[in-house]
Amino acid sequence: MMHRKTHNMAHIAPEIFKAYDIRGIVGTTLTDDAAALIGRALAAEARALGVDTVALGRDGRLSGARLAQILAAEFVAAGVNVCDLGMVATPMLYFAAHTRCGGSGVMITGSHNPPQYNGFKIMLAGETLSGERIQDLLRRIMRDDFAEKNLSGSLQNLDIEADYIQYITDHIRLQRPLTIAIDAGNGVAGAFAGKLYTALGCTVHELFCEVDGTFPNHHPDPAKPENLQDLIRCLQTGDAEIGLAFDGDGDRLGVVTKDGEIIYPDRQLMLFAADVLARNVGAKVIYDVKCTRLLRDWISDHGGEPILSKTGHSFIKAAMKTHGAALAGEMSGHVFFGERWFGFDDGMYAGARLLEIVAAHADANAPLKALPNALSTPEINIPMQKEGENHALIAKLQQEARFPEARDIITLDGLRVEYADGFGLIRASNTTPVLVLRFEADNAAALARIRADFVAVLQAAGVAADFAA
Repeated sequence: MMHRKTHNMAHIAPEIFKAYDIRGIVGTTLTDDAAALIGRALAAEARALGVDTVALGRDGRLSGARLAQILAAEFVAAGVNVCDLGMVATPMLYFAAHTRCGGSGVMITGSHNPPQYNGFKIMLAGETLSGERIQDLLRRIMRDDFAEKNLSGSLQNLDIEADYIQYITDHIRLQRPLTIAIDAGNGVAGAFAGKLYTALGCTVHELFCEVDGTFPNHHPDPAKPENLQDLIRCLQTGDAEIGLAFDGDGDRLGVVTKDGEIIYPDRQLMLFAADVLARNVGAKVIYDVKCTRLLRDWISDHGGEPILSKTGHSFIKAAMKTHGAALAGEMSGHVFFGERWFGFDDGMYAGARLLEIVAAHADANAPLKALPNALSTPEINIPMQKEGENHALIAKLQQEARFPEARDIITLDGLRVEYADGFGLIRASNTTPVLVLRFEADNAAALARIRADFVAVLQAAGVAADFAA
């Protein structure tokens, strides 16, 4: 039995409790002591909600097994049963939680963060914890409010892979076989994505699908164009028709066409929206503040109701429940299907849905190339000196920044400034101390003008920024 510690502030770093998960540097901010306290708080929260069983999974990071062992011990001691899935993708943990564990599970993952990071994505009684629910865990730790110990939950291993692949292949059919290339960036999706798409009838060329928590080839983050260059080269030199890429824990999707064009997630969402709305006229489709402004009219024109949301997988899932949405997506690559699926984000499943759509065409790339497009930038990140500084600056800008030519200023999540011919966005990242910016416009001159507006506003606030070029 582990002894209860007092003065928990000495053993826990409050800054690891983020907006929609817990994430820190292993051995520094996310220590064994911190993991045990988090496990104890989660067990108490589970007990308070009447949850008696949780699924537990981990991605391919080197620290995952140790953290899983610590968490499992705390759950079991508090009388909560644990279904240990071993190494799985985050969506497989969600799938197990939904189908086998009453909607509760904890995924140990650092997602796309560097190798020294790890953390926890948490779902209890069907709800993904975010915002104040995450802070409640910290408050519980601070006041030593834990469940009674020396109870005896059970610990059992559960292999979910076969069920997961079977469920998807039972519900998705490709009209013709496809030859595809996939790049997992040595993240955990590499252990499963090839098997899934082969089971759907594809011929699969695998890049970096050996799980390696040091990420030796490139970073597992398909939101960054530099991480898709190997996949682009593979498509240009081989016989694959289309390319799919995944992040470190498999809940985000990147898409590349045969000729090397990156289909960013907001345009992927257009494809999915047209498909879903063809069967569900009037359905609601949610997208986050980073997405193209073309989505609003696209969704409306296809008979749907567009809804703008804050960025963050748990915020999107909460909005889906509130609005009863059939589909949601965000610019980082998370796509959430309420139609024919469970409403959680799954890069591998989203890839299967995309293949289902393009396989209906003689040229798999045609439906992707036909999607409307605007001139836009990838995400631009401006690092700040310390944790929390980015959020403080955004709060200041929301009060003080002026954009004289703006048609609309949306403060749902940072500042999204809409112009007649484009938009600019600045918001605080919820995972690292950076400012995130993105711009879109009808032409290069408009893009440069909008960027210059944001440079001026940031410089007036004392932030050295020059991304106008």
